[in-house]
Formats: sequence, C-alpha cells, structure tokens
Amino acid sequence: MLKFDEQTARLLEDAYQGADFTRRRRISFDAVAPRPGERILDLGCGNGLLTLELARAVGAAGHILGLDASADMLSAAKQRCQERENVTLLQGSADSLPFEAASIDKAVSLQVFEYFDDMRPALTELHRVLRLGGRVVISDMHFDTLAWHSDDPERMAKMVGIWDRHVAERRVPQILPGALLAAGFRMETVIPYTTCDIDMRPDGLAQMMIRLMTAYAMSTGAMPEDETSAWAQEQTDLAKVGRFWFSLSHFVTVARRQ
Repeated sequence: MLKFDEQTARLLEDAYQGADFTRRRRISFDAVAPRPGERILDLGCGNGLLTLELARAVGAAGHILGLDASADMLSAAKQRCQERENVTLLQGSADSLPFEAASIDKAVSLQVFEYFDDMRPALTELHRVLRLGGRVVISDMHFDTLAWHSDDPERMAKMVGIWDRHVAERRVPQILPGALLAAGFRMETVIPYTTCDIDMRPDGLAQMMIRLMTAYAMSTGAMPEDETSAWAQEQTDLAKVGRFWFSLSHFVTVARRQ
C-alpha cells in the first residue's frame, strides 16, 4: 500500500470532491436512480462520498449499506456519514457479502472491480443479495482508452505500463457485460463518460494520477527516481505552455437481477 504525506492526502481529497470525480459519481448516482425507502448497497464505498449522497436520496425510511475492505477508507466514510442514521458501514469482502439473500433493492460499485483478480465471486454474491429485478450499477475505467501527450512517448508508455501493475484488470467495462450475463443478470445499458483535461486542473483526475503514479513508481522501484521525477515535471512544464493533454474514459454498466 502507498503511504501518502499530508500534501498528497489533501490533493486526493480535493480530487475526489473536484469536478472530474463529482461528474463521475453523478452518472453512477443517476444510473442507480435511488428512491425513498430503498435499501442500497455501496460496494467498495471508499471514503463515503457516494454513500452520503445516496443516504440523502433514500431518506429516513431507506438505508445505505457501505462495504469496504480498507479500514482506513471506512474510517473516512464513518466520519463523513456520522450524522446519518440510515447508513451502516461494514468492513468486508465482495466475495462474501454479510447480507441475507434478496435483501437489497439496488447495488452500486464505483471503481472497485478493476482490483478483483476474478470478478465472478463478487457478481455471484451481488446476484444472491439483490431482490428479483434489483438493479446493479458497476462503474470502472477502461485503461485502453487512455490518451496522454508526452514529448517522450517511450517513457510515457513505460510509466503507464508500471501503473497498470496496480490493478488486476484494466479492461473491466469490456468484459463486464458477458460476466454479468453469466452470473444471471440481464444487461440494460452502458453509459460512457470521458474525462479530458488540457490544463492539468488542480482538482482533476490527471493531477491525481500524476501524483499517484509517481509515488507508485518510486515506492516499487519500477523506475529510477530521477526518471520518474522527470516524467512528472514534463507534464507540469507542458501545462505551463498550453501543451498538456489527458483523456480517459469511464463506463457505467447497468444490469438487473433475473
């Protein structure tokens, strides 16, 4: 696990609440279409931003169940949702959900499935806990859509290849529909959303990825520190002269339990 200093932690918090991530959460939120009184699972709830938004939408008669494997993330989510009586936050695994069969109306998972070596156990568990006709919304990046300018494309390709190692599957949206069908779901739609940044926005996805990728490459020793720093510095320099370009697509997959 990467360890972040205070400055990096602040940058991440800014990014999660910035425009790029807010728009992405909103697409997932709209796909879930929460209604008053519903019981909704936020699988991989992270720091609780989407959890809190869903809790507002279902009201006092509804309930949001947030599940995450990370104690640190759950701590942040508990702090964020501490005044919400209709939120329950649990530490656990997606392949062994601590809920009764057919006890949940809807489920959402935002940028979680790319970390699963095998997504089938999680999909099987989601099928078990959702009621008949219950909606599942799974949102992940397709990293093959990454377009990122550099005057040193060989170094950029090397850096992206290193970053790929932090996920188990870089093509989740591409293979998810077939996996959902095999797990007993009926596909409804796939909603694409592309983040494009030409300014290296301080609260943007690109800025966050530069910081994370730099830390990851250095901590794993996958690239020499001077080369890693030069890669990051080049992006700052490109932004200063109006030559920065970053684009990455996110896909929201919507299905129903049959």
